[in-house]
Amino acid sequence: MAVINYITQIQIDFGALRTLQDECQRAGISRPLIVTDAGVKAAGLLQKALDALPGWPVSVFDQTPSNPTEAGVRAAAALYHQGRCDGLIALGGGSSIDCGKGVAIAATHEGPLKTYATIEGGSPKITDRAAPLIAVPTTAGTGSEVARGAILIIDDGRKLGFHSPHLIPKAAICDPELTLGLPPGLTAATGMDAIAHCMETFMAAPFNPPADGIALDGLQRAWAHIERATRNGSDRQARLNMMSASMQGAMAFQKGLGCVHSLSHSLGGVNPRLHHGTLNAMFLPAVLQFNAASESVQQNHRMARMAQAMGLKGSSAGDVADAVRDMSARLGLPTGLGAMGVVSGQFARVIEGALADHCHKMNPRLASAEDYQAIIDASM
Repeated sequence: MAVINYITQIQIDFGALRTLQDECQRAGISRPLIVTDAGVKAAGLLQKALDALPGWPVSVFDQTPSNPTEAGVRAAAALYHQGRCDGLIALGGGSSIDCGKGVAIAATHEGPLKTYATIEGGSPKITDRAAPLIAVPTTAGTGSEVARGAILIIDDGRKLGFHSPHLIPKAAICDPELTLGLPPGLTAATGMDAIAHCMETFMAAPFNPPADGIALDGLQRAWAHIERATRNGSDRQARLNMMSASMQGAMAFQKGLGCVHSLSHSLGGVNPRLHHGTLNAMFLPAVLQFNAASESVQQNHRMARMAQAMGLKGSSAGDVADAVRDMSARLGLPTGLGAMGVVSGQFARVIEGALADHCHKMNPRLASAEDYQAIIDASM
């Protein structure tokens, strides 16, 4: 049975940050902890958020790592209790928003984070006690501001998913103005993350026509605007469309992801320094080819629809995969996993993690260990 649920309130426009105070009040938050990172603070975006809450008692955690960890969540949760906070504002990219979701659990639930991980059977243990969260993205990639899940590296080194309707932010404030200063490299990497989300959710097997439509429109927007946003960071129309595409990809998450994310989550746990969106871009062409090899009429139809949304002349999986590779190259992203420092000695751990990942069984074609090895080899 398909469960279709779109419930997040979204403010999307230039200047939307001005609604932050109203959205906090609507969510019952009067003493927020802002969860962010040092880069967002250095860019002056933290101050913009503080200026939107004049006179409010605000605590700040600005040490979110690039791949959020259980240790970081614990440190932020300690500040939450110290400041007698009653809610959270996650300000930043997917790392800060996912860290904020981790704090929403840790500050209100007992035990280590792994207790609440999806593959540990922990999703039902996340209750309505979770701290309310407002999400303010400063990149256009993960879409975590409208998603029910978070990806966190727990103390034993695994990179796990946490999923619950209680983790959905009470509001998503999507202000493209906050992305105008994003460097080209990060614009490209996060933009390809959004494209991977739209494509993989569209290919996923579950029945969810609204998610299909949202993902396909998001792909069309992202594909048409990612180069413009990367080459001219002040292109307001491109920034608006990339932020929308990012949000749309995550709105479709409930349909499922697949092998791209199984591998990216696993490899990101093995080497937390690797950027998730860039990993998605590296794995996506090989997974496109793998999915199409199922000879499914439906998958071939989906390849053709994605090709049409991307404005491609050809409509085969090869055409789509080649276009993704070419786009990554034009954006200046790495030529493959090898260029990112990935070595063969890591493969066994990556494959083991991918097989256990919560996205693994959502792929339209179930992958074996040998299939994952072939995908990695093709992505090197």
